[in-house]
Amino acid sequence: MARLARLSLAGHLHHVIQRGNNGQAIFCSAAHYQAWLDLLLETSKKFDIAVHAYVLMENHFHLLVSPGSDDALPQMMQAIGRRYVRYFNTTRQRTGTLWEGRYRATVLQVKQYLLPCMAYIDLNPVRAGLVDNPLHYPWSSHAHYLGQVTQKIITPHALFWTTGNTPFAREEAYAKLVREGLSSTQLHELTDATLKGWALGDAEFLADLQKKTPRRLKKSRPGRPAEAGKPA
Repeated sequence: MARLARLSLAGHLHHVIQRGNNGQAIFCSAAHYQAWLDLLLETSKKFDIAVHAYVLMENHFHLLVSPGSDDALPQMMQAIGRRYVRYFNTTRQRTGTLWEGRYRATVLQVKQYLLPCMAYIDLNPVRAGLVDNPLHYPWSSHAHYLGQVTQKIITPHALFWTTGNTPFAREEAYAKLVREGLSSTQLHELTDATLKGWALGDAEFLADLQKKTPRRLKKSRPGRPAEAGKPA
């Protein structure tokens, strides 16, 4: 069966995951992390992509973005991927591939999944046992949303501004959300949908999204298609 094309739709929220080949490290020093972030800042502006959240782990990364055009996300990921591999291979005196195939991505319904996905991303280092508090991990957007640093790369989504009337109120609301964490169901939904490429949202959202793309947005039910005149 041919693999599904990745979803990439202008103006929609996308969760992106990319991993190192065979689980290998893609960041081996602070310079590597910073070089990748510099590329993200440059290419997101070039291709008109709003970066809402990110985390860079040793062997993978997550992004939460809204592209300005249907082609923007694949163009940005291709540009970063090629340039970073050249940089990484040069600094490590190696050759060959770095990525585990193509990046994984899907579209999320904003009202249901923006804030949970931001928390999901920020809590990656905690789930990995690297820190007890996501604020102590330097390679994510978490500190930006808690007002500890200002990161030029980050563009808060419009929905984030509704979490409080002042910067302090928004920071407190988001810190509380992250402290409360995610349910096992939310963790599974966000991971599974992104890795498999199925859009995530309610029935109305998926129906509206389907009008914008011929690509299937959710997994077909198992079994043979129903015959005409018979219930599915």
